[in-house]
Formats: sequence, structure tokens, C-alpha cells
Amino acid sequence: MAKIAIDPITRIEGHLRIEAQVDGNTVSDAWSTGTMFRGMEIILRGRDPRDAWVFTQRICGVCTTVHAGTSVRAVENALGITIPYNANVLRNLIENAQFVQDHVIHFYHLHALDWVDIVSALSADPAGTAKLQQSISDWPLSSATYFKGVQDRVKAFVESGQLGPFANGYWGHPAYKLPPEANLMAVAHYLEALDWQRKIIRIHALLGAKNPHLQTYLVGGMATPIDPNSQNAINADKIAMLKTWFAEARGFVEKVYIPDVLAVASFYKDWAGIGAGLGNYLSYGEFPLDVNYSQFFLPRGVILAKDLSKVLPMDHQKVAEYVTHSWYDYKGGDQNALHPWDGETQPHYTGPQPPYDQMVGEGAKYSWLKAPRYDNTPMEVGPLSRMLVAYASGVKPVKDTVDFVLKSLGVGPEALFSTLGRTAARAVEALVLMQAAEGWVDALSENIKRGDLKVHNGEKWDPATWPKEAKGFGFFEAPRGSLGHWVWIKDGAIQNYQCVVPSTWNGSPRDAQGRRGAWEEAVVGTPVADPERPLEILRTVHSFDPCMACSVHVTDTTGREMLRVRVK
Repeated sequence: MAKIAIDPITRIEGHLRIEAQVDGNTVSDAWSTGTMFRGMEIILRGRDPRDAWVFTQRICGVCTTVHAGTSVRAVENALGITIPYNANVLRNLIENAQFVQDHVIHFYHLHALDWVDIVSALSADPAGTAKLQQSISDWPLSSATYFKGVQDRVKAFVESGQLGPFANGYWGHPAYKLPPEANLMAVAHYLEALDWQRKIIRIHALLGAKNPHLQTYLVGGMATPIDPNSQNAINADKIAMLKTWFAEARGFVEKVYIPDVLAVASFYKDWAGIGAGLGNYLSYGEFPLDVNYSQFFLPRGVILAKDLSKVLPMDHQKVAEYVTHSWYDYKGGDQNALHPWDGETQPHYTGPQPPYDQMVGEGAKYSWLKAPRYDNTPMEVGPLSRMLVAYASGVKPVKDTVDFVLKSLGVGPEALFSTLGRTAARAVEALVLMQAAEGWVDALSENIKRGDLKVHNGEKWDPATWPKEAKGFGFFEAPRGSLGHWVWIKDGAIQNYQCVVPSTWNGSPRDAQGRRGAWEEAVVGTPVADPERPLEILRTVHSFDPCMACSVHVTDTTGREMLRVRVK
């Protein structure tokens, strides 16, 4: 019996510690600890709700746009504001680019090294790699000369000794199964993806003025101008640029990302039976097809106990958060859960002191993450949840693509409930969104041709028109999962604001009933060949793509004021 700690977990956004009990080379228990505090909700109190999106978007630069989009939806919901059609399409296009860029970065730059041994690529036969590449795709960068050049670059990098983030890799680990030629192909695409992701995000520069932290969101719509007669607005030339950029991005997804996921997965089919976790899945729905949010490209819903025969309706009022094992206090006691409209952010750190090497004690508080629950049930959120809800709801492009992936790998739907299923779900979602993007650009173009140039609804912009008190819920399916903002507006200012983010759902500690969060539950049962090099644990944790910056932020544990921001 051994208890190990991986701290910090790398190749994620932010600071995360995972403790695991390993018995007989299998994880028997686990604890997920977020090691920084989020104070954004405190910062927002008393501010103008129309400004909240600017602040919340700074929660994270990796998950850029998603908090801005959720915030404006929350305030719009509270004040009864309906946005124009053009604004809805612009938001969908921005998020489409964000999703696909994020998924490609996750697979190649954050997750692939759990499956790909870079050092092994040095012994590959470039001609064999070229043959492999050409057998799975007609991607033009596929010659033996090209792969020999990549191999030489990697060799020079290794020989330099300046390995940076690769210095502590578990190279040569017995859990690696790819042959050298497949490893070399994956390394080449790792490098290509670095350039690809820079190109696709030009869409954000065009529609949002910059990336990260786009500047064109507004409560009531968007600030992206539309004028066919202006070079400084969305016009025919800009529409053509969007179509070109989305088409280029789609080519990489179809000819590199999807084939690579299938190729890698074919060597790791045993991971279709590892890392299932909770079996409960939540999706708020995303990419609204109308301005009333009555229909979504990716639908809302809840799946319980892996039952794909039934998709339950989603009701945000069933969301509540525990702090029983979190470093917070609730006035009414830490055994009760609070709905976010009534949520409290009262930090109370009782955890380990430097050098922070103590293990989690029985019954202790051990994380800065709260423990969200839906209808008092722990849930998994993310691409797998979205794809399962869409698949079970009969969304044709999702069902067709999932069935294609399952058939290609020779596995059944039960393989979706796994570490491998999560990894594949991101690729499926990226492909489905790339296929939808051109239609959304065309829809925007056709609406502009009809003479509709409106991007903002300013009818309720004046606080004098607001009710004395209002509450709103803003939803979003961020790349990493279900994101909710709840706002309470009183006398024109924010009375309370609470964010329940994807990595809080997935990375939550135990609740008052002692039930694990998604990461903790998914890690249990994971085989560990070498507890000193727990590569297998990283595979399952990375399959969720943790974003701890969204979940937590920094504070001074003595309560000392570190910075005061004044708005004139």
C-alpha cells in the first residue's frame, strides 16, 4: 500500500495536486486539491453588472471568451434582454473557433505526451513514418524527407540538454505502446499544431479585436460593427476571410487531428475500459440556434448512470455547492449546499503549511475548489458529456461521427465511458463544429444581404429602466464543460455574483456525503505500473483538460489587502 502525491500536475492551466492511494498497482482512492483561491466573486460586488464580463473574462486567458459570454448572458437573463440575430451568430462563430483551437491544443500540447514517447521518435525510420502517414490521410506533409527533418530537429533539441517542459517526462515508461514511427508522426504534428492554432485564432482578432480577452462583448449583443460599405466593419471581404480561415482549420482537423486520434487510440484500446468515473453527465447546451435560447446545436440535458436511453431536462435551479471539504465557511454551516444565487465566498484556509508535503487527513478540508452538485448528485462535465447528450438526443452530425469513430476502432458505445472516450469526444466535437462553421458564416452573410445590420439591443441599457432587484443565470458550454454565472442585481449594482466552472465540477473535493468529484472517481481503478512514475494517473486527469485558473485565484492567507482597484 502506498499513498503518492503528484504536485504540481503539469501540462494543465493552473495549480493542481492529486493524491492517490495505490494498492496492488491499482488506485484505490484519490483526492483532488486546487491550491489557489478564486476571489473574482468578491471583486465584482457593488460593480455595474454591465461591466462584469470585462472582469470575469480575466479569470482565465486559456478559456478566453467563455466567461465574457456567460456573464453577458447572465445579465441579459436578469434584465430580460434579447440580443439581435447577428450578435448571436457572431458569438457562435467566436466560440466555434475557441472550441476547436482549444481541443487541438489539448490533444497535441497537453495530453499527447501521455501516449507519445518523444525519445522513441529518435529511433524511428522516417520512411516508415511516411508510409504510416500516407496510409491514414492525404495530408501533404508526409514525405520521408519531411519526417527526417523533424527527427533531426528533435535530436538537436534533445542533445542541447535544454529540454524545458520535457525534462521530467516519463520517457521509456512501460505504459507507452506506440511504435517509434507513430511517435515521430505525432511529434511532427505536435509542431505543426503550434502554427495551426495561431492561424485559426485570427478569427478572434477579426470578430473580437484581439486574443486573448476579446473586446467586443456587450450586454445586449456585440460591439462588432457590420457595414457592407465600410472597410472597418464586417463586410463581404471579411465574410470571405472567415470562410477561408474556417476551411483551412477544417482541413487540419479532418486530415491530421482525427486520423491521429484514431491511430493513437488503436494502440490503447484497453483505455476504453479505464477512467469511466461517475457515469453522470451534464450539459447546459451551446451554440443557440435562436435568440430565445429555445434550440441548441449541442443540446441541453442530463444523463445518469450511463443510461443513454434517457436524456433528462436540465434545470439550473438544481445546482448547489458544498464546502464541507473546501477551504471556505458558510454562515449556515458547512454541511449544507447553497444554490449560487445564495452562494457565499468566505475563504478560510486550514490546510497544510510550508513545505506543503502533508497528505490529506481523514475528514479534512483539502481544496480551494467547492463541490458543485446537480440535484445533489456529482456530475462530469465537458466534451464527453456534450457528445453523450447530443448522441443520446439523436443529433445527426454527432451520432454519425461518433458511430464512425466507434466502428473505426472496433468498439461499442460502452467505450465512450472512459479516459479514451473523453479524448475521442474532443476530436468528434472539433470535427462536428468545423463542419457547422461554414453554414453559420453563410447565415450571417444572408442576414446582412437582407439589410439587417443590427448587432446590439440598447433598449434596457439605462439602469433607470431596470427593476429594483433582479436575478439572472448565464450558461455556457466552455471547451472544458458546463460553465454557469449567477448574478443578483440590486439598486443597479451587483449584490452577489457566483461562478461555477467546469473544473470545479470535475475537480471538486468530496461533499457532505463523502462522495468524490469526477477526477477523484475517474482515477480510482487506474492501473499504475510504477508508483514512482504515475503516467497512468496523468492520462486520466489530463483527459479532463483541467483549468485551475478558472476554478481558483490567489489571496493572502492572513487577510491582508494586496490590491485595491477603483473605478472612476
